[in-house]
Amino acid sequence: MKATRILFNIAVWAFAAFWVLPFVGVIMLSILPYREVVIQGWLRVPDPESITLKNYLEALFNPVYDLATGLRNSLLVASLATLIALFAASLFAYAFVNLPFRMKTFLFMIIIFIMMAPQQISVVPLFFLYLQLGLYDSLPGIILLHSAWGTAWATFFLRNYFALIPRSLVEAAWVDGARDWQIFRRIVLPLAKPGLIAAALLQYTWVWNDLFYALVFLSSNVNQVITQKVVFLKGEFHVDWGLLSAGSVLSMSIPLVLYVLFNKYFARGVAGWGVKR
Repeated sequence: MKATRILFNIAVWAFAAFWVLPFVGVIMLSILPYREVVIQGWLRVPDPESITLKNYLEALFNPVYDLATGLRNSLLVASLATLIALFAASLFAYAFVNLPFRMKTFLFMIIIFIMMAPQQISVVPLFFLYLQLGLYDSLPGIILLHSAWGTAWATFFLRNYFALIPRSLVEAAWVDGARDWQIFRRIVLPLAKPGLIAAALLQYTWVWNDLFYALVFLSSNVNQVITQKVVFLKGEFHVDWGLLSAGSVLSMSIPLVLYVLFNKYFARGVAGWGVKR
């Protein structure tokens, strides 16, 4: 058994190293001169004197690329779309679990249908609707769009998580005269913190990495998000791989940092979602 465990650990670490290797290569390309990478390769300990942030500075502040604007827009869009979707979804989930009302099952089935529907089928009507409402090429428009899509799947996720909370706690609070808002805020939300964080991370990452809706609904340079800006780092006749690698690292940095910070809650939230209590 001990030998088997050692072999298993070796296999896991080898797989993890193999999985991380491309990411290491991207980072090395972004901080080393491209000529040096071509001549000496990137799979080595870099010379400290060769390390430079030139590619990052150029990607962020060169007016041609302007990733700083895209980074700012992505932070705004992803943060607000996550907060709005999670707030609405948590209210809906509480109602589906604890409040009796007509057509509850039918409404929940509609939410599941919306969650499963491909985004592409709604693009054309949404495009013309946004043109009529004046929301096309605006950050509030793309925030509302991501919030609407995120509310559907987050309601499904949180409804199942809220159902794991013992109903006796809610009923006891009702007996003591607590209102639903008080129960929701002081009992349900604290107990569901891992599930809320897991849903928030999934929603934030999905919105941050979105390119499809951004290409359709954001056209001006001042409103474009970072996933659109990174595309412009690739020239038509020449590709600066160091610059492109720096942009890729900047694009993936925020979701990666959030996952590292909240990994414990994310694992508990996803694992607890499927555990019967």
